[in-house]
Amino acid sequence: MSVAEQIGEQLPYLRRYARALTGSQHSGDAFVRATLEAALADRALLDQISKGRAALYGAFNRIWSSGHVEAEAVDAAGGLHEQAAQLRLSHITPEHRQALLLTTLEDFSREDTASILGVSPNEVDALVRQAIDEIENETTTDVLIIEDEPLISMQLEGLVSDLGHQVVGTAATRSQALEIFADRPAGLVLADIQLADGSSGIDAVEDLLRFGDVPVIFITAYPERLLTGERPEPTYLVTKPFQEETVRAAISQALFFGSSRPLN
Repeated sequence: MSVAEQIGEQLPYLRRYARALTGSQHSGDAFVRATLEAALADRALLDQISKGRAALYGAFNRIWSSGHVEAEAVDAAGGLHEQAAQLRLSHITPEHRQALLLTTLEDFSREDTASILGVSPNEVDALVRQAIDEIENETTTDVLIIEDEPLISMQLEGLVSDLGHQVVGTAATRSQALEIFADRPAGLVLADIQLADGSSGIDAVEDLLRFGDVPVIFITAYPERLLTGERPEPTYLVTKPFQEETVRAAISQALFFGSSRPLN
């Protein structure tokens, strides 16, 4: 495969990253073009970015960091959730923003992210934590908890409240979840799969999504029931027993990147 073909395969993803990073398609594309122009003018750089996806993103980030301008107006062409995410991005320190996007939106490992940013893996962890802290300072919402185990439900309620969110209710069954959500629509749902009366948290979530898109985090001891490869899988899935820090990070990311339907 030629260098042009290798880079061409990655361009859609690099443009996505650039748009999220700058908050504007126009600005994002300008930085991507600047990266490609720099590579065409410098054979050594061109050879470098042909070594893989991380090398290409590393070259882009050096261009962006050296000529960073604050994001322009948020693109009206993006969906409402994308616009909200872009607005929140503009309030996050640039380097924190890079680390968060690279490890979440672009799914780079902490080691690759460290290579792209020119820092250590431990520094990447710190940058992501700082980004999440900044997000939490900007983002609060109403949360519905669907969980039939009282102790776990109480633990999640305390965690959510500690993060500054409002719990609108806790449901142990599918019907309770629908009743609570109909009365007080939530901006985030935390859901178990196996509920008290034998009903399914998956079905409960599908009921709620008929009201409109809402971020959902499944917290379950039965991840294999969702990770089947037979239908779209959830973006946010936490396995029981869970670490509170894992749930906290999932909540921050779900709220930051907005709603996406986890299931059909």
